[in-house]
Amino acid sequence: MKEHPERPTILIADDDPFVSDVLAAFLRTAGYEPLIATNGREALAMFDLHGPALVMLDLVMPEMDGWEVCRQLRARSKVPVIMLTGRSSESEKVAGLELGADDYVTKPFTEPEVVARVRALLRRAGYESEPLVRGPLWLDPITRTVAVNGNPVSLTTREFALLEIMMRHPWRVFSRADLLDQCWEQGYSGVDRVVDVHLSSLRRKIGRSWIGTVRGVGYRLEVT
Repeated sequence: MKEHPERPTILIADDDPFVSDVLAAFLRTAGYEPLIATNGREALAMFDLHGPALVMLDLVMPEMDGWEVCRQLRARSKVPVIMLTGRSSESEKVAGLELGADDYVTKPFTEPEVVARVRALLRRAGYESEPLVRGPLWLDPITRTVAVNGNPVSLTTREFALLEIMMRHPWRVFSRADLLDQCWEQGYSGVDRVVDVHLSSLRRKIGRSWIGTVRGVGYRLEVT
């Protein structure tokens, strides 16, 4: 199973633009990539197109309500779903959970509550939300920031992906084929020497001593 090197995308489905904009602002600040749908049919179309990591779903929407959207999402995916409602009825919460929703947020909501619930569900779904720390190296997979000895370092998408997978498994030896499989698109047909080029650039940026070469085998992060 591949890691999740990109910022998780969250689909917000709500016909109230104020609510959607507030939620989107909360999520961007927390390091997520929000998408907004204004009705149920649009939400399903955007889900099929973008494959978001999590869906925040209002119950009362035009075209198709949240109940039916949740039913159709569950028929095609196990994506985490948070239902949004202006009501606090216990029976509604139970009904939503029985349809397959994973959590419930009642309006009005606060930023800490929303972010905490999103992070908890993404963590359960396999998205790592806590920063990785190995010796002087610090990497946050959500905000996609890296620092060495507290100093920020700017990495390309590939360099970030290489560093992330190696920081998750310090001292494990990765062959070039392993790293191509983890950090490049499925079916990539380029030569495996491209890994050497990107690792050479990564070493220049973070320091050459942290990534070691195991002759004839591959590379490993030599810090814990």
